Amino acid sequence: MTTPRMTRDHRIEADKLRADEAAQALPGRTEQGDGDQGSEEQQAEILAALTDGRLFASSSLTPAPQHIETHCSHIFLTGERAFKMKRAIAFSYLDYRTLEARERCIKAELELNRRTAPQLYLRCHKIIRAAADRLALAPPSDPRPALDWLVEMRRFPDDALLADRADRGLLTVAQMRDLADAIHDFHVTAAQRPDHGGAAEMARVLHECLDNMRLRVLPLAAAEIERLAEAMDQQVSALLGLMDRRRQQGYVRQCHGDLHLGNICLVDGKPVLFDCIDFSDMLACTDTAYDLAFLLMDLCHRKRLDFANLVLNRWLDRSGDTEALALLPFFQALRAAIRAHIVATTHRDDMARAYLASAFAHLEPAKPKLIALGGFSGSGKSTLAMGLAPDLLPLPGARIIRSDTLRKRRAGIAPETRLPADSYTQQASDDVYAAMLAEARVAIAAGYSVIFDAAFLRANERDAVVALAAALNLPFHGIWLDVPEPVLRQRLAARKGDASDANEHILAIQMANDPGPITWQRLAVGTDKDRDLGLLRLAVALA
Repeated sequence: MTTPRMTRDHRIEADKLRADEAAQALPGRTEQGDGDQGSEEQQAEILAALTDGRLFASSSLTPAPQHIETHCSHIFLTGERAFKMKRAIAFSYLDYRTLEARERCIKAELELNRRTAPQLYLRCHKIIRAAADRLALAPPSDPRPALDWLVEMRRFPDDALLADRADRGLLTVAQMRDLADAIHDFHVTAAQRPDHGGAAEMARVLHECLDNMRLRVLPLAAAEIERLAEAMDQQVSALLGLMDRRRQQGYVRQCHGDLHLGNICLVDGKPVLFDCIDFSDMLACTDTAYDLAFLLMDLCHRKRLDFANLVLNRWLDRSGDTEALALLPFFQALRAAIRAHIVATTHRDDMARAYLASAFAHLEPAKPKLIALGGFSGSGKSTLAMGLAPDLLPLPGARIIRSDTLRKRRAGIAPETRLPADSYTQQASDDVYAAMLAEARVAIAAGYSVIFDAAFLRANERDAVVALAAALNLPFHGIWLDVPEPVLRQRLAARKGDASDANEHILAIQMANDPGPITWQRLAVGTDKDRDLGLLRLAVALA
C-alpha cells in the first residue's frame, strides 16, 4: 500500500486520545488516579533522543520527528512511520508506571490491533543502551535489557480518518456497508471471553458513569442527570437477564472497545479499525452489541441516522443477531452518557450537553409498526426501505428484513454472492418468508418497527404479514409498488453488487404469473427517488 505523508490527522488523534482514553476510566474509580511524575522523569533521556531523531539515525526514516503528546502516550511522526511510547503514568483505569506494564501493553497493542489493522501495526521495538552509552532501537529478541518500548505503525493519509470524513460530508454508502462487514467479520473471529461482560459489569459501568456525572454537575444540570439515571436504571433492570444469557451464549468477546469514527480509517479505500483498547480486558471484553453501539451512537450524534441505520441493518443481516436490538437503545444511551461526562471534564460545555441530549434521544420510547413493501424485482423496494427506516424510532431506525439478504445468510454466504438457480425452489421461498416473520417477531418484541422488503408475489405471503400485524396488535401498512415495465428492465440490467439475483428473465416469469388481488395500498413510483420516498412517507403517515 502507499504511505502518504500525514500531519493533520495526528493533531486530531491527539485531541481524540485525550477524551477517549480518559473515557476508559469507566468502569474504575471515579475520575483520574494519581500519576507518578518520578516515573515520567525517568523517561526524559529517552524522550530527548526520540524528539531530536537520534534513535532513528541508524534507519532510513526521516530525522527530527514531530512529537505529539497525548493523554497516555508519546507519538513520534517521522517519514512514513509513527512510533508510540506509553507515558509512565497512572490513572484509575491503567498503570503504566513500571517498565513491565509498558512492555506488556505495547505488545498487546501490536497483537490486538493486528487483528483488524495488520497493514498499520508493523512491529515492536525495545529501546536499549548500545555501545558508547548510545540509546538505540532493537528487536524484542535482543538480549540486552530494555529501557522502554515502542510500537511502530505505518502512517495513513490526512483525510483517512472517518471522523474527519464525516465532518466534511465525505462518507459514502459503500464505505458504511464495508465498515459493517468489517465489524461483523471481526466480531465473528474475536475470542470469546465469558469471564467478562454480562449484567454485573454493565450495571457497574452504568452506575459509575452516573456517579462521575454527578461529580461534574456543571454544565450538566443535576435534575437532568437524575432523570437520566432513573430512565437508565429502569432499562438495565429489564435487561440484566438477557445480558447474562448472551454472555453464556458467546456474545461477550475480546472486542475493539473504542469503536467510533475516530478509530477507523480508510486504507486502500476500505475501512480499517485501529487503536483498540489494549490495557484492560475488563473494558475490551464486552458484548459485541455494546461494541457496535459506540459507532451507532457516534453516527447518530453526527446526524447521520441514514448511515447508522445502514450499518445496523447490514450488521444484523450478516450476523443474524436480532436479539441484540433489545440491548441497543440502552447501550447507545450509555455510550452517549459516558461521552457527556468525559467532555464535561474537559470544559466543553455545549458538547457535553449535546451528548446528554443524545443519551435521552436513544431512550425515547417507540411505538413499533409493521410496514411491508412488495412489488416486482426492480421496483425500488430496497432503496425506499433504506430511505424510510431512519424515520422510525428507536434510533437509528427500523429493522429492514429483506428476503434476498436473509436467503443468503441462511445459505451461509455474503449477501452479494449469487446462488445457483436451483436454490430458488418454492419450498426455499416458503422457508425464507417464514424466517422473515420469525425475525420480525424478535425485532418487534425489542421495540423496533420492521420494514419487510420482499416481492410478496403470492396472496398467502401477503396474508401472513397482515395476520402477524393483527396478532401483535400493530399498525400495519402494506404498500405495493407499481413501476412501469421498461423502468424495471432498465434497473435490473444496470444492477450489480446487489443481494438480489433477479434479472430480466426472472422479471418476465414474475410478470407472467398472476399475483392475485392486491389489497395493499398501491403507489405509482419509479420516476424520481425523492418523490417516491415522499409518497411512501405519506402512505405510512410519517410525513
